[in-house]
Amino acid sequence: MSAGKLPPERHRNDIYGDLDAPAEGATPAVPAATVVLLRDAPGLEVLMLHKTSQVAFGGMWVFPGGRVDPGDAQDAADEVEAARRAAARETLEETGLVAAPDEFVWFSFWVPPPSTPRRFATWFFAAPAAGHRVSVDGGEIQDHAWLAPADALSRHAAGEIDLAPPTWVTLHHLSRLDSTAAALARLQAGEPRRYATRLGKRADGARVAMWHGDAGYDAHDPDADGARHRLVMSTSGFVFENTVMEY
Repeated sequence: MSAGKLPPERHRNDIYGDLDAPAEGATPAVPAATVVLLRDAPGLEVLMLHKTSQVAFGGMWVFPGGRVDPGDAQDAADEVEAARRAAARETLEETGLVAAPDEFVWFSFWVPPPSTPRRFATWFFAAPAAGHRVSVDGGEIQDHAWLAPADALSRHAAGEIDLAPPTWVTLHHLSRLDSTAAALARLQAGEPRRYATRLGKRADGARVAMWHGDAGYDAHDPDADGARHRLVMSTSGFVFENTVMEY
């Protein structure tokens, strides 16, 4: 796994772009899909890929995945089936691992705010890894690692790796589980969660991603008093705050 401190400005996570960007004329979100591959070693680990800096999400550590291509949607029953196919195809292309889309557990769907320069509306799936011998091409994907979710979060907090907010939140929830079976059971237990992200900045300057149920969601006001369902993205690290959803 490649190491080294990130420049301080990268740790703000400004993937969502300019807070003042108008919603009108926002770039339409491209359908995409990703799959969280799980294994026990013996504790729970997830497969993370390091993107090269020249592509979307460049420099970040991500789960296998990418955009939904027209071929993925051909004869698909619905957009979720097309997303499953895309996640499986991208996994094979990026890692050399064969994944069975019918076995994927769909657990969340993420839509970035209009300010995001490159917008991807992304289905998140989870599945047990069918193999552990990963092969990356050194091009679009320059490195990989099997990481305990808590370890990935610690490295992010230390400024060693960069994570997009949906990746960070997913790892946060998985960090409370200790096995593949426990993770899949928890993710299958409820309806997939939908995160239509709204962005704001607190009075102290911290950028905040808010989701449905947060007191500041409707007004894009992270300083509003009340319920919390958000990720605070300060330069000192990320903090997930939740008083409204059971995870």
